[in-house]
Amino acid sequence: MNGVRGRLLAPVLAVVFAALLCAGALAISGDSPWLALRTMVGQVGQGTTAVDILNSAAVYYFSGLAVAVGFQMKLFNIGVEGQFRLAACVAAIVGGLWVLPPVLHTAMIILVAVLVGAGWASIAALLKAYRGVHEVISTIMLNAISTGVIAYLIRPDTFGVLRGNNISTQPIGPSGQFPGISLGERGTVFGMVFVAVALGLGYWFLLGRTRFGFDLRASGESATAASAGGVNARRMTVLALLLSGAMAGLVGLPELLGRDFAYTLNAPQGYGFTGIAIALLGRNHPVGVAFGSLLWAFLDKAALALDNVGVPREIAVIMQGVTVISVVIAYEIVRRYQLAAERRKVTAQASIALSSAGSGPPPPSAPPASAPSEA
Repeated sequence: MNGVRGRLLAPVLAVVFAALLCAGALAISGDSPWLALRTMVGQVGQGTTAVDILNSAAVYYFSGLAVAVGFQMKLFNIGVEGQFRLAACVAAIVGGLWVLPPVLHTAMIILVAVLVGAGWASIAALLKAYRGVHEVISTIMLNAISTGVIAYLIRPDTFGVLRGNNISTQPIGPSGQFPGISLGERGTVFGMVFVAVALGLGYWFLLGRTRFGFDLRASGESATAASAGGVNARRMTVLALLLSGAMAGLVGLPELLGRDFAYTLNAPQGYGFTGIAIALLGRNHPVGVAFGSLLWAFLDKAALALDNVGVPREIAVIMQGVTVISVVIAYEIVRRYQLAAERRKVTAQASIALSSAGSGPPPPSAPPASAPSEA
């Protein structure tokens, strides 16, 4: 029970603190926090908002899991942004140029995205494992490089197609699109939403029920101790970043295969950086990351209705930013509290042990000397 409470306490504190701070900001500016909350909650039942939240949550979930895999080994993969954008671009190019039967076409696009994401992450993985280059530095640089590579790939003289004032890849045909579930006027649920659910289950099983997951977490806790136990920490570093990059390759696919069907200059960005906040909020647990993804998507989509009641929609952005800051602070507070509680527990147990030793039964007395025998 203490473990569950420890996992939930920090995220709950972070969300509550962010909500209170935003409520205070609204009250100071003369707006009603309750009106803003009612408007955002009511917006969920309007139009396609609920489906939009679910679809966006799937995108955030892929990104959060990609970051969480690295966090399991204390690796900070900031390169999810570049990995998912390059993977989506290359997958769109391949999907637009090659035509296969329906299921195979979609599977090929997904496979290409996974391989490109893992391949781009492998650069940082090899630099980290064999040259000691910190993954934060290498992945940030790779993000910038990926932007240049994408700009080159979608030029009209390479693989791009000029459509009005925009440039895109060749559109993916119906055989490569991932069908979703149409809810009529409520919108269409992306088919990749169910892939996100399956990936979450696979992540839970891999990290919590396999030897690989144990070695991954052990290497993250202490590479020296893991090596002493027979775990190749260098190999685990490479595999963790490769797995993180492979998951990052899926981030752009829900919108690519369910709505856009091509990669354009206006393709969404920023999902990779949002995944960092969601992984922190969810404590790298698949269920926690899912709740964090839904919360983030809710703030994104439901905040659009705030303009209708005169409340600035930027309050949702403020809450997202405050949540990121407060979640780090909350984790540190909870960590120190738990550490102090453990120290008190050890001290109490030591005191009980010493008291028991001092108040034990007296040692048995020596037997009385026998009387001298009569002569």
